[in-house]
Amino acid sequence: MTDETTDGTASHDPKRPAKLLEFMSTGWAEKDRTLSAEGDAAPHRRTRRQRLAARFAGEVLVVPSGGLKVRANDTDFRFRPGSDFTWLAGSPEPDAVLVIEADGEALLYQAPSWDRTTPAFFTDRQGELWVGPRPSLDAVAAELGITTRPLEELEKLQGTKARVLRGYDAKVEALFEVDEDSDKELATWLGEARLIKDAWEIEQLQKAVDATIKGFEDVARALPQAQATSERWAEGVFGLRARVEGNDVGYGSICAAGAHACTLHWTDNDGQVRDGELILLDMGVEGHELYTADITRTLPVNGTWTPRQRQVYDLVYRSQEAALAECKPGAAFTDPHKAAMKVLAEGLEEMGIVESAQEVLADDDKRYSRWTLHGVSHLLGLDVHDCAHARDESYRDGTLQPGVVLTVEPGLYFQPDDLLVPEDLRGIGVRIEDDVLITEDGHVNLSGALPRDPDGVEAWMAGLR
Repeated sequence: MTDETTDGTASHDPKRPAKLLEFMSTGWAEKDRTLSAEGDAAPHRRTRRQRLAARFAGEVLVVPSGGLKVRANDTDFRFRPGSDFTWLAGSPEPDAVLVIEADGEALLYQAPSWDRTTPAFFTDRQGELWVGPRPSLDAVAAELGITTRPLEELEKLQGTKARVLRGYDAKVEALFEVDEDSDKELATWLGEARLIKDAWEIEQLQKAVDATIKGFEDVARALPQAQATSERWAEGVFGLRARVEGNDVGYGSICAAGAHACTLHWTDNDGQVRDGELILLDMGVEGHELYTADITRTLPVNGTWTPRQRQVYDLVYRSQEAALAECKPGAAFTDPHKAAMKVLAEGLEEMGIVESAQEVLADDDKRYSRWTLHGVSHLLGLDVHDCAHARDESYRDGTLQPGVVLTVEPGLYFQPDDLLVPEDLRGIGVRIEDDVLITEDGHVNLSGALPRDPDGVEAWMAGLR
């Protein structure tokens, strides 16, 4: 619960006498009503809405943006609309709802801009003097290329039978007559429709990747300051780049120095950064259109590998090379994973950690996984783990097609308390991750401009310093 009252004010707000309320309603300049041109993304979203309407012809379809989420008492997290809503509509406003009517017409319901005829514009904590102006519905319609309606008019649809994308707005779900299986079918279609990225989406992903590469350069330069403070210096430096170049970070940055690199999703980022150790950086900028990069590099803090660090890094690098070779149209989604695991298992055999790579690679064994832990790939797009509602046969059991964007991220992790590996390996964790677009004749490594071979990493760090 927040400490907010029903009229949008909070318990600690001052009382506002009638004279003030009347005074605040006067003396304001007329707002600029000039409408902007339709945005570059509008035609793409229009096509997607048409595809959706055709798939469920004659049905009402409802996709909410989601609402604000409380961080603490009367403060909220920064709002980010749901990915399917963004893919179809593009409005950044909370509580907005896309409705595709039975005849295929798309309507966007969202709160209109505040006027100055009532005091809510300055008394309500969502009023424009508190959080900034909302765009007018006319401006939204012009920019997004969609018909708009005031959010309050959504109530007129109460009781309408519809498919609703669930999990974003309970009030919207309760407004319509829904069926759970039908709603799941809508979510599945949306997940699978987003598997193949169009040219505009690929452009947005490349922008996010390019900004992320700049962020990695920033962090590599700042490693001496991180040594004097903690991993959080690295996190903060990257976060600055993400907010300057994009909307935010695409996920909680992993800045894992030393043995923390062996924790796959280490996001506390409060450990020491020490000379002579490695730091695993798994970070991504979410661009202004909400597409995110997802890149990992493991770096020697002082810029130079020790022989043992390089041995592990080189093995992971070779496994990634094998995985990338399998990134081509028609390959199974799992082919890059299998190729990387074969190289890693053989490397573990060479290091004396497993007796037989062939034996541990068997489907009924897989003991090599103790040191690899995760899959090599996931899809990437508006979500860092994109298309989560797609069926297995379309995703993990499917084949790679032109327009698919996936990560390729093998890793080796020797836990600091693992008695089955030599002592000088314990606490070493290495992951290398790139963002890869499947093309008609192979693939393009969207993040290939960021060095990843061991010699290239050392030269890159030396050049930055």
